Amino acid sequence: MEGQNTASIKAKEIEEASKAEKRLLLRNLNAQPVEDNLKALDSSLKRHTTLFKKMKLSIGADNRDQILKDLDTLSLEKYIDELAGATVEGAARCKTEKDIWSAVEIISTVHRRFPTTYTPSVINLLAAQLAAPSRAAAAQIPLDLKEKEDAARVSRQRPILRLCSELALVGIIKDGSNRSGGEWIMKTLKDLLSNDPSLSSLPLLTSFLKSYSKPFLGISPFAAPLTATAHEDESNKRDWPTLENGAAEDQELVEKEIRDRFKRMCEGYFESVSKKLVIEHNRLQEQDRRNHEAYIRSGEIFEDRQQAYEKMTKNYEKILTSCQSLSELIRLPMPHLPTASQNQASIGLSTGDGGRGDVLDEINTSTGSGKWEDEEERKFYEDLMDLADFVPKTVLGLEEDAPHDKEQEEQDLKAKEEEVMSNLEKEIAGLGIGGIANGNGDTGLAAAAEEDQDGEDDVPTPVPSRPSSPSHSPTVVPSGPSQLLTALLIRLPDATNRSLIDQAALDFAFLNSKAARKRLVKFLFQAPKNRIDILPYYARMVATLNKYMPDVGRDLVSMLEEEARYLNKKRSVRELTENRLRNISYFCALTKFKVVPSHVILHLFKLCLDDFKNSNVESMALLLEGCGRFLLRSDDTRERMTKMLELMRRKQSLQHFDQRQMLLLENAYYQCNPPDRAPRMEKHRSNTELFILHVIYDVLSKKTIDKVLRLIRKLHWDDPEVVQILHKVFIKPWKLKYSSIGLLAMLTYDLQRYHPSFSVGVVDRVIEDIRRELEYNNYSRNQRRVASMKFLGELYIYRLISSTVIFDTLWMLVTFGHPDGRPLPNQITPLDMPDDFFRVRLTCVLLDTCAMCFDRGSQKKKLDSFLTFFQLYVLCKEPTPMDVEFMLTDSLEALRPKTVFYKTFEEAAAAVDEMISSALGTVEDPEGDGGDSDEESAVGQGVQEADDDEDGVISEPQNELDRPASPSDDVVVLSTAENLGPSEEADAEFAKELAKMVIDNSGESRRVDRKTAQALWDSAVIPAGLKKKRTDEDGPDDQQSADKSVMNFTVLSKRGNKQLTHQLFVPTSSALAAETRSAQLQDKVEQQHLKRLVLDYEQREEEAAAMASRVANWPKLRPGS
Repeated sequence: MEGQNTASIKAKEIEEASKAEKRLLLRNLNAQPVEDNLKALDSSLKRHTTLFKKMKLSIGADNRDQILKDLDTLSLEKYIDELAGATVEGAARCKTEKDIWSAVEIISTVHRRFPTTYTPSVINLLAAQLAAPSRAAAAQIPLDLKEKEDAARVSRQRPILRLCSELALVGIIKDGSNRSGGEWIMKTLKDLLSNDPSLSSLPLLTSFLKSYSKPFLGISPFAAPLTATAHEDESNKRDWPTLENGAAEDQELVEKEIRDRFKRMCEGYFESVSKKLVIEHNRLQEQDRRNHEAYIRSGEIFEDRQQAYEKMTKNYEKILTSCQSLSELIRLPMPHLPTASQNQASIGLSTGDGGRGDVLDEINTSTGSGKWEDEEERKFYEDLMDLADFVPKTVLGLEEDAPHDKEQEEQDLKAKEEEVMSNLEKEIAGLGIGGIANGNGDTGLAAAAEEDQDGEDDVPTPVPSRPSSPSHSPTVVPSGPSQLLTALLIRLPDATNRSLIDQAALDFAFLNSKAARKRLVKFLFQAPKNRIDILPYYARMVATLNKYMPDVGRDLVSMLEEEARYLNKKRSVRELTENRLRNISYFCALTKFKVVPSHVILHLFKLCLDDFKNSNVESMALLLEGCGRFLLRSDDTRERMTKMLELMRRKQSLQHFDQRQMLLLENAYYQCNPPDRAPRMEKHRSNTELFILHVIYDVLSKKTIDKVLRLIRKLHWDDPEVVQILHKVFIKPWKLKYSSIGLLAMLTYDLQRYHPSFSVGVVDRVIEDIRRELEYNNYSRNQRRVASMKFLGELYIYRLISSTVIFDTLWMLVTFGHPDGRPLPNQITPLDMPDDFFRVRLTCVLLDTCAMCFDRGSQKKKLDSFLTFFQLYVLCKEPTPMDVEFMLTDSLEALRPKTVFYKTFEEAAAAVDEMISSALGTVEDPEGDGGDSDEESAVGQGVQEADDDEDGVISEPQNELDRPASPSDDVVVLSTAENLGPSEEADAEFAKELAKMVIDNSGESRRVDRKTAQALWDSAVIPAGLKKKRTDEDGPDDQQSADKSVMNFTVLSKRGNKQLTHQLFVPTSSALAAETRSAQLQDKVEQQHLKRLVLDYEQREEEAAAMASRVANWPKLRPGS
């Protein structure tokens, strides 16, 4: 394999040498101009035009011979500009290496004839094609369009750049006399790359180096890329020139100086690309880490975050590929890409002390807990603006020696902090021993603390003063630095978001001076006591400025420390509570920005634990809530913060605190260190179940219900497991959106056609759930109960249940659980307390869903009776809340706009008594118009409707859905007489009703023209006189004795104005007789069906009597009963 690679490289090197030889020959040839004999050349316009058209199409290898022939025979001197334009246009269509070389030969031919006129024009046109895009114009193009524009520009400039490179090598493009055009190519590429922050022109450099790295850079493109060590060795070798290199220098087409400069330019550009690659790599890994944390926290990655990550990955891979190609071409090693270090989000606190095992076991070690509660908080405290990107270094006061001084200062500060922290650890150890020994909150350092406080008495007490209000005179224009700073400080209290406070920090950076910084620190320290909300934003401003102005953070922290010592000395003064709260909140915010040194904030914890009582307990709770989580999860403070928490828990267990203080400490501790949570166990579901849940919960909508129905029908209904899954989904309407419950009912109705038992099972389970929830009355399941009631109403809308079920449910809501089903004022019922209005809400939901269908017939009277009793039920409870009252009013007014609302229980009881009396009167008068369904009693629960067609419910045979009403009441049968069939009076009544029905339903027949109707009647109806005469002549005996083998037809004829009849006997075996007989039998069946419907009044009277007997047992409600 190695031998094959060596042979391949050798062949490529030979090919490159042959190319160099060809370029050298053409370069020598171009140095000798050609003198033309213009008289012998053709100057016709037609041939010149044909040549230019041919060159515009392409000057590649296909047209090379013909174009060269025409160039030798045409004069061309009058058309130099047209010739140059056609050359550049044709060169843009040259894609292959052979086409480029053909273009070079054509341009060289013209160049030798017109070196002073043609060549400069062509070079200018080629330079215009390779010009870098304008930044101002590029900034106005949208990002998605900009990528397309850059790709089109690169594909357009690539052949032009290759052509210019060849022209520079063959002596047409020159930097001067006896010089090549290498510098011209280098400047062109430099302009393209330097004006391209998005690296869109990087493919141009890559393609250029693949073909011309040897002549322009002196680097062989066929050698393997170097590692970092090999690169250093080769760099050392290059410092010593050899005799072989000196001998070959004469054969080079580009000067050595230009090659070295070109190479340094490419190496510098590679370093820039490498830096950008490392930056993008770090950004990508950081984004990946954030996505992982977001996934652990919320269980999913949102779409916008996923799209941003995919876009970032695409850009990174693009830069990585280009950087690898560039590394191979210029033989430089790839930059080191750091791998993402594992985040120790878990808190492993182990100090080796067995006595502290209880606290250590309580420390949260779950991977989902970090320093920040959410992503927004992390961005606020970590993503800070870098002022150096917007402000000149001279304004920030940065000098060349500043980095060294800064590093020295950081080292000194770190050493000082380590010394202070070691002293603090010793104090904490002594504090823990003393605290356990005393057991009353006093510590071994109490005396030392008192001495410190005595020594601090000499310190002047810092009294917060209000910032001086600047002058608001309209005549003063803020023009100087002082006025601008005053205007900035006035704006600071209103900077309550990240963008405003960052802009304020940027504005202050331009006003930077020692006096301005002191004034800013004083203003920030004197923040109002009642504006705790702006302290995190002030801390963000300090953290932004602290990187380049460390005295801002240092001075503010020292002032806060001085105030904290004063407040600790005055800890028994309750009037300073607000000052203490502001001081601690400021410290916590600055700590999370890492402005406050860790030993300072830990010293505050120690001061609170020195005297762990009264106000120090509140201060300790505030510190833990503010920055305890941050300190506990930071690597440099984790161990010390753990010791603080252990000490606090031990003192808390030994001392006596009141309930308020114990609650403060417990809340603060668990907010700082949340307890371990058991992982949520994910329920295992089969693929079929996941598909059904997705279809019902996600896909189901008004537009897709037909599609969902088809998908459900395609399931394997013979599998009991599939049917059980569907049953579970359909009986849990509360898992859908409330607006989609109607769609679930529609789906149940559609499935009834194909699987009726499934729909019956769903309806039964829904009704059972409603009854069971009334028995338990668990308030945590109220949302389910509302959804089930809504679903029941929707099932009635789609004709899956009858109105009997609806009225039974309504009456059950207002009577279930009450003694004898009688709600009374102030009656204590465990299942329906007087202050529980949820049944009222359920009733309103059912009424709003389907009660609008009960607008006529017996259903209307039943609903009116229920609404009367419903008002009595509401008045039995305590005064209704406002929301319940509004809901009740809206529901009743939507059904009965003219309903009279009763104000007291007495009025409602009187109305119910009157309703019951009227119902009893109707039942006791059976001789009245009892057959009219409109006079039927509306109180009854469970009366079988015979006019279900009026309210949109199609009558069906008695099944499981038509349940008997009120089974607890005894049914009284008023009459046991057997129905022997209709009497003569019933037949006459039936004929009358039938005629009336025909007349009422003949609305369409009235629109027929009178003459047309008369003609139809005369032609089709036998005259009454003739019919009666024929009936009298043919007695019953004659009809019975007639021959049954023939059928008698009456034929009508007309003589003048007189109608005559003739008897026609047709055999029964004929088709006419058979069809006539079939039609007669069908008419007879329909007539019997109509007769059964009309004569059903007696059965209704019996049911009304049975209902009246039940109502008679209901005692009349009187006030106080």
